[in-house]
Amino acid sequence: MDTLPAHHAAVRDRAQAGARLVLGSIAVNGVMVILKVAGGVWGHSYALIADGVESILDIFSSILVWAGFRVAARPPDASHPFGHGRAEPLAALAGALFIFVTAGVVAWHAIRLIITPHYGPHWFTLVLLAGIVVTKIWFSRRLSARSIAASSLALGIESWHHTSDAITSAAAFVGIAIAVIGGPGWESADAWAALFACVIVAFNGASMLMKALGEMMDVAVPANLEDQVRDIAAHVPGVLALDKCRIRKSGLSHLVDIQVRVDGDLSVRKGHAIAHSVRDALLRSPMQITDVTVHVEPMR
Repeated sequence: MDTLPAHHAAVRDRAQAGARLVLGSIAVNGVMVILKVAGGVWGHSYALIADGVESILDIFSSILVWAGFRVAARPPDASHPFGHGRAEPLAALAGALFIFVTAGVVAWHAIRLIITPHYGPHWFTLVLLAGIVVTKIWFSRRLSARSIAASSLALGIESWHHTSDAITSAAAFVGIAIAVIGGPGWESADAWAALFACVIVAFNGASMLMKALGEMMDVAVPANLEDQVRDIAAHVPGVLALDKCRIRKSGLSHLVDIQVRVDGDLSVRKGHAIAHSVRDALLRSPMQITDVTVHVEPMR
């Protein structure tokens, strides 16, 4: 029987669902590594081999994200009274850093191939890359939708890993097409395309890194979320006004610290009951709130 409060059980369920999706991501990338490296070797496409190396790095990144979700699924305990939600943005931070590592590795391979003579790629690698791009875009959209529903930065970055893979694969497709059509003298077109894709991946990686750092540093939540919290608290019977309202995101949940004003002539017991009603109302809301601190102030 589940003894966890409903709001903590919901966080656990979201974390476990996220972990299952990441396992699927690892499986997809594992298949991609085999297809890319084998296709690159047989089709003389070094950009495709470099793309396979990127997928290996994605697997390591996904393992970190999976571990983060497993930790985030744990309920609060004596050592972590606010839960283990910070594991999720920490995993997201690691994933964002891996995007830069991935871009660097692929760029290094691309530059090496540009200055090293090599065979031109075979046309059949275009068919393989087209299938890879479609698969990656489909899985990226699936992860993105889930990241929005669960308010998970880690899943959002995991989604971007698949998007970046689709970008580099699409760039490789364009480069290989140019090399195949151009013939001798155009062998390095796929490497130039991979190098260009690295710039796009690194630029978006910087955006993901800033989001991960912002969550670790308790950046302010969107204004509409605070408005919703205030609206719920203001409608609790006995609450006459609101003062400060501070909200911080902790992984897959939100922690709220709010000041409410009540009639100054009320007894301590009555004021406490109103504060408890505010807390209960916020915990029951669909805003993924797992902890509420209510400060009661007399109405002047």
